[in-house]
Amino acid sequence: MPTMSHDDQPLRPESNRAGLSARLVGIIASPRETFAAVIADPRWLGTAFLTTVVAAICTVGFLVTDVGRLAVLDQQVRQIESLGVTVTDQMYVRIELAQRYVPYLAAGNILLGWPVRWVLLSGIVAAVFSAGLGAEATFRQLFAVVVHSWAVFALQAVFVAPLNYVRESIGGATSLGVFFPMLGEGGFPARLLGSIDLFAAWWIVVLSIGLGVLYRKRARSIAVWLFGLYATGALILAAIQTIRGGV
Repeated sequence: MPTMSHDDQPLRPESNRAGLSARLVGIIASPRETFAAVIADPRWLGTAFLTTVVAAICTVGFLVTDVGRLAVLDQQVRQIESLGVTVTDQMYVRIELAQRYVPYLAAGNILLGWPVRWVLLSGIVAAVFSAGLGAEATFRQLFAVVVHSWAVFALQAVFVAPLNYVRESIGGATSLGVFFPMLGEGGFPARLLGSIDLFAAWWIVVLSIGLGVLYRKRARSIAVWLFGLYATGALILAAIQTIRGGV
């Protein structure tokens, strides 16, 4: 996981015209220098196209396999039963028939859903930093930072697809919960750890570095706020799941 510098000043990139592959590798290996290049030359279309396509191919590729279909079916049945509902034979058949649409929904969530998230997140960040704190940056620069930070999630899709195939399961492959199997599945601690994803934490670090370079703020301070929001969301989600599971 990359580390954050105490230096508030953005680094001067050696080349403002870094290629697409160099940017994607740089986001993972040396995010601060790469974000400096991205901000100086805020091109994002190539990164957006490649990250969404790679993630969609890996995700859909797993879902169309027999292992993927059975994993999704098992997950949906367990989710329904966790609400105290008994899955009848008729319900099981309807759930099974609906599996044909799952790959399309997953592809749409990535190819269409990711750009929507980029726009919404960029708008929120712009409102906080520009309107709230008076920091200066163009929306194009901010959007490019957000899009490039999503390379972490594209890498997650590449990593998780074969892992899920081996596990014959879906969901939770990169959560903290996998390191504590002794906690079971129904309790609050297990649900809380299962709500914390390691790649999401990595993305928060990477995004904080990018925002720190863009707005000339300390990345560490930005990360503290973002991790606070993430932890709050994880606590609320785990509490809701625990309550529903106990009903």
